[in-house]
Amino acid sequence: MARSMVYVVDDDRYVLASVESLLASEGYEVATFSSPDGFMAGKRPDVPACLVLDVRLRGASGLEFQRELHRARIAIPIIFLTGHGDVPMSVAAMKAGAIEFLTKPFRDQDLLDAVRHGIELDRHRRSNEAQLVVLRQRYEAMTPREREILPLVVSGQMNKQIAFSLSLSEVTVKVHRAQIMQKMQARSLIELVRIADRLAADAARI
Repeated sequence: MARSMVYVVDDDRYVLASVESLLASEGYEVATFSSPDGFMAGKRPDVPACLVLDVRLRGASGLEFQRELHRARIAIPIIFLTGHGDVPMSVAAMKAGAIEFLTKPFRDQDLLDAVRHGIELDRHRRSNEAQLVVLRQRYEAMTPREREILPLVVSGQMNKQIAFSLSLSEVTVKVHRAQIMQKMQARSLIELVRIADRLAADAARI
């Protein structure tokens, strides 16, 4: 299986061939498509990837396809190519999450640098998602009472304060606190706070 993939969507077959040749010469695994439909219908291996996308396509524009990918929850770094770039188009693309906007004819090195950056970003995202999956599993392993106590612990409250607010004994809170640390595999309160912050940010994003 490929260690990474670069997808290229452009309705100009000469551009497709040129970009594919350049990327392949650098050792990249490349899949080319003449339309967004081809990309959506194709099989995509579960590896770090990026998308090189023409901003002006027949039918739906590259910007519209970018929005379609977002709606479909397909997270992939996008590098836009255009022969008719303008400032508003570039701003719209970057605000929507594009990592680069290159005007044709572009320098080969600029595209290679953008692709390298895109794949690294996707590799980092995938690693982060894998870590979040583990953290969610640990969180789900906690009891409802432990989940109730967790935010109080990370807010800095002492066992005595938590016991008072939840009408529990201090000993009971101490036991729950130890279970929380064990189940979340946190070696310190600071680490537990960081874990809770990541889970909260993930929940807000969803």
